[in-house]
Amino acid sequence: MKNEHEINPASGYSMAGSALIVVFVIFISLMISSIAWIVIFAVPVLLLLLRGFIMIPPNGSLVMTLFGEYKGTIKKNGFFWTNPFYSRQKISLRARNFDSERVKVNDKLGNPIMISVILVWKVEDTYKAAFDVNDYENFVKVQSDAAVRKLANSYPYDNFDHEHEITLVSGVDEVNEALEGRLSDRLQMAGIKVIEARIGYLAYSSEIASAMLRRQQATAIVAAREKIVEGAVSMVEMALEELSKKEIIEMDEEKKASMVSNLMVVLCSDKDATPVVNTGTLHQ
Repeated sequence: MKNEHEINPASGYSMAGSALIVVFVIFISLMISSIAWIVIFAVPVLLLLLRGFIMIPPNGSLVMTLFGEYKGTIKKNGFFWTNPFYSRQKISLRARNFDSERVKVNDKLGNPIMISVILVWKVEDTYKAAFDVNDYENFVKVQSDAAVRKLANSYPYDNFDHEHEITLVSGVDEVNEALEGRLSDRLQMAGIKVIEARIGYLAYSSEIASAMLRRQQATAIVAAREKIVEGAVSMVEMALEELSKKEIIEMDEEKKASMVSNLMVVLCSDKDATPVVNTGTLHQ
């Protein structure tokens, strides 16, 4: 397999002087009526000279071939002259953005999700881009779609049971790094350099979105309740210790149980407690 190599073309300004000389010769020949000589020699020479002029803008390139054989790539920007028999293929070296369409795939747990990828890429090897693939721009689109599908199948969208497992939602940096690596491997054969790759859109598919939202809400409620209970137990424990330490009141086990029950109800309730004033003894 060949690789890209650069060629240094001749300056276009010096050859422009030669073209002007040929034009001057043609003009003089017309003055002396040597039309046949002009048609046979001078005009074809002028056309060949003009055919060899090229202009390459910044971050542009021309892949040159001669009768089907690769001769090299010109990456310099400016005004040049090359062999007029060279065939030329323009390839831009600018960085490009590609925002893929949202595709419906299954994550690692089999849940249908909608996902898309944003890719920043550019051509690094013009030989591979021109000759190793049929259409390198379409190749980028197809391989990006394949990579994002493979990525979605490798991670769960979210995992409520294993908090430390990498998911598409929680492990953004790890997932984007894996996506960039997959795309770099796939696009290398086309001479494409991946500058950046990241997930552009991620959501549950519409048919399960509402059910998953309810599950997330339920998980959040359970987690909040666990924190509330944990805090309430600590507060009750601290209250009992302080009452015992300062000997404010002596309580038997029954009184302690009643106090714990009342405090837990007040602290764990999701509504404001309604106080009840006891005008009798603690046992009434």
